[in-house]
Amino acid sequence: MGPGSSARAAAGTTRGGSRDGALLVVGDVVTDVVALHSGPLAAGTDTKAAIRTLPGGAGANVACWAAHWGCAEVRLLGRVGADSAAWHERELAAAGVHGRLVVDPDAPTGTVISLVDTGASAERTFLTDSGASLRLEPGDWSDALLDGVAWLHLSGYLLFSESGRALVTTALASARARGVPVSLDPASTGFLVGLGVDRFLASLDGVEVLLPSRDEACLLTGLPDAGDAAAKLSRHVPLVVAKLGADGALVARSGAVHARLPAAPATPRDTTGAGDAFTGAFLTALLAGAEPEDAAAQGCLAGARAVEQVGGRPRPAAGL
Repeated sequence: MGPGSSARAAAGTTRGGSRDGALLVVGDVVTDVVALHSGPLAAGTDTKAAIRTLPGGAGANVACWAAHWGCAEVRLLGRVGADSAAWHERELAAAGVHGRLVVDPDAPTGTVISLVDTGASAERTFLTDSGASLRLEPGDWSDALLDGVAWLHLSGYLLFSESGRALVTTALASARARGVPVSLDPASTGFLVGLGVDRFLASLDGVEVLLPSRDEACLLTGLPDAGDAAAKLSRHVPLVVAKLGADGALVARSGAVHARLPAAPATPRDTTGAGDAFTGAFLTALLAGAEPEDAAAQGCLAGARAVEQVGGRPRPAAGL
């Protein structure tokens, strides 16, 4: 493909018209320890909390939400430790995701402690030990992973390690050669600061759809307004869909915001994974032929469903 063909392909694949094939997600698989507490943490003493251990990881969550939202075939490439590989494989299979989990010989599965304030905002704070999840490397990739794949989604967490960045380069080249569109979620403002905005933006060549949160979009552009930030980012990437939480989402192309979508009504319990739910539902709708604006509306609906439950993945009781 020539320099402009990626943008032209994105315009075609993100403006309606279903694509036959699987969704392949490459990203992190971790174990979430979710602690639900009420009010401020009591420093130096006990804070009462309800604590649950759940499967998680941004990449894995996106894959599970896509399967839950009706995507016909979802695949996931991730890396875990031997300590919990079998459990994660079972959880992915139960969610309808075909997992290809590389078992790391040295590192344990990544673990995230999610501190969730059960007040009105249900806001969460993460303590992250990335473990094996950031040790994905080019050797874990095979061009055969794209056989029968219509869309490749990359978790931004891959960019926060040298081996992960090398894998992203390899996967993007393979997708470009196959004509497979690629989306990416920036993943974390904390890690983005460490990586550097310029290094992140330099990694976007070949990415057709960027799915930042409000804070990520503003950080990446230095602009305080999410709409202005998304518009600016859409000069780097053909389609930008910014996730704004309780304010819904917006869609930007060619340096301008083209649509603003309202959030779906919800009573939040835990905002963990809401952005992943949005991404999973958005990509599912896009693959089914929806326009980006309609796909974003589906993303808002999934995000609302996500915040009404505990944990980052769909629970069977949540339904559609």
